[in-house]
Amino acid sequence: MTSDTPSPNPPASGQYTYEDAGVSIDAGNALVKAIAPLAKATARPGATSELGGFGGFFDPKAAGFTDPLLVAANDGVGTKLKLAIEHDRHEGVGIDLVAMCVNDLIVQGAEPLFFLDYFATGKLQGGIAERVVASIAQGCRQAGCALIGGETAEMPGMYAAGDYDLAGFCVGAVERGEQLTGEAVAPGDVLLGLASSGVHSNGFSLVRRLASDRDWALDRPVPGMPDRSLIDALIEPTRIYVASLLPLIRDGLVHGLAHITGGGLLENVPRVLPKGAHARIDASRWEQPALMAFLQQQGNITPGELARTFNCGVGMVLAVADADVAGVTQRLENAGETVHRIGEVVAGERGCTVRGDSGTWGASEAWEATHSG
Repeated sequence: MTSDTPSPNPPASGQYTYEDAGVSIDAGNALVKAIAPLAKATARPGATSELGGFGGFFDPKAAGFTDPLLVAANDGVGTKLKLAIEHDRHEGVGIDLVAMCVNDLIVQGAEPLFFLDYFATGKLQGGIAERVVASIAQGCRQAGCALIGGETAEMPGMYAAGDYDLAGFCVGAVERGEQLTGEAVAPGDVLLGLASSGVHSNGFSLVRRLASDRDWALDRPVPGMPDRSLIDALIEPTRIYVASLLPLIRDGLVHGLAHITGGGLLENVPRVLPKGAHARIDASRWEQPALMAFLQQQGNITPGELARTFNCGVGMVLAVADADVAGVTQRLENAGETVHRIGEVVAGERGCTVRGDSGTWGASEAWEATHSG
């Protein structure tokens, strides 16, 4: 029996309360009171409601839009949460939650406007929920969107002691006619890759399997990163690309964007290509990060499997006109991004090919992986 399972013995008074069933209304109210200032700190034009109501209002006109299309996205953090829970590292998972949603919005050309979160656990304890929501608020500030509401669910018996789950929901807007659909992508476009901050929030089921099978000591340094422990590198939050990309999108300099999540480079890049366009990516054009190289070596992962499981050091891919590459690269670097010229768009079947020479991504000979979509 888990510690959050209600006792089988009836209360001595014979009068049941919700607390007897394992749910504390007082703890829930205290949490709302504690996180209200965090949400208020994410306020932006258009956000008009206070946390704690039955719903949150947002006024697109007050945010500066005249004829907006609304774009919605939702996501979670996945089994990365298990590492956070097991190692008491809750301060970054909220950024992951926001990033997985807002990075999906920016690829549509949409500015993230407001965010709502869902936190579910067996029993509220130890201030963990406050730490998680504080990191959600931090992610919202990075993305420029308002945290206007959410839900905290205390569900005894549903989760093991100490476990919790997260879901996030974000709405953005783009002026009608300015949305990115990928139709502007054409053969001759250059593919630019923006460096990831780590594994981000995908592939952690494989990461955790390797950690178990190889008996990793997570407090040891990552090979090639002597000043970084393995747990610190793995738990690093997903990078949020909104602030650096939005000005370029509004200036019409981006033809297409692909957020590199589950499916890696191979399966995500084709999602933003029109028919008759094929992405060719050269893996030798950027250095595989030490953490990715470590994962590849530990799992003896083939380059093709690596390209469809992890981001391989690239968290976002842009398709831009060749004539605009230098200017776009400079602006991205000025905004703090690390930019790699990773390939080009060619005529062909809609899809993506990633190839490398001997020595790239642990390969002993030249290799190639293709996905059609």
